Amino acid sequence: MWWGVVAALFANVLYSGGFVLQKRALGSLPGLDVHRPLRAVRLLLGSLPWLGGSLALAGGFAAQLVVYRTLPMAAAQALFVSGLVLLLLLSSRALGERTSGRERFAMAAVVVALLMVVLSLDSRDSSGESIGAYSPPALVLLLSAVSIGAGIRLYVVADRRSARRRTPTSGVAYGVAVGLVYGVSSLAIKGVSALFDAADLTGTVVAVLSSPYPYLLLVTFGTGLILSQTALQRCRASLVVPVCTTTSCLYTATLGSIAFGESFPDDPLRLTLRVAGAVLAVAVLLTLPSNEAPSTAKELASESR
Repeated sequence: MWWGVVAALFANVLYSGGFVLQKRALGSLPGLDVHRPLRAVRLLLGSLPWLGGSLALAGGFAAQLVVYRTLPMAAAQALFVSGLVLLLLLSSRALGERTSGRERFAMAAVVVALLMVVLSLDSRDSSGESIGAYSPPALVLLLSAVSIGAGIRLYVVADRRSARRRTPTSGVAYGVAVGLVYGVSSLAIKGVSALFDAADLTGTVVAVLSSPYPYLLLVTFGTGLILSQTALQRCRASLVVPVCTTTSCLYTATLGSIAFGESFPDDPLRLTLRVAGAVLAVAVLLTLPSNEAPSTAKELASESR
């Protein structure tokens, strides 16, 4: 269990550092457009600082494989959300981003939601919780198709609405959209980790390639790459990344746990804490403003020029 906790914290460091490096690199690139994905990919691959951030994120994904083999998905997501604190500190120091009082209150509420989920965990064998190892491929594909479609649709609608109002979006809708796509990535990573067998690497490769998981990773990597980098370039990392992370973690902790047959706490108090923590996190997302405040909008406009 403790290996999983250490791996989750290590993943948090890699994720936070990777996003900050990418955000800094995006500031020196021409504007990205989701409607021109090949141009966006060419610009990104031509930036060495951006590639450095991507390598850090890849290390975070690798650490997730260890986490999902040793911890239930709900427990793992609670630890991943804790990385938001580090991300906010780095974005403030390294990027000079300022958060509003309302946003700081929202992030504090997310931390409270995290603590509620952590308190709902129990490492004892009598906890009744299990680590899932299998999900019907048809169920995974159905969840993935609906989630990716919903994420793309939400992103496009938010993009059009922002252009129509001529007011920079805060990035909340973008973060939710990308979070849905990365939630599918988490399902795929969980599936790969469940199939991994160190004693039979050949069998592991065959099992993985005959499953839908590597192909889902390719789809979510390409889709998430364009959506997330365009959102990071347009909006503050200190808002986009926390919203994306919270959405992805809630998605994985709920739908992922159900898909892989991981049980929820038997104890009523712990079950109440977990459900209440998830509800609180969702409520926080719903209260965040969809557009930037006028002063922040002016700052973003000046930076883009």
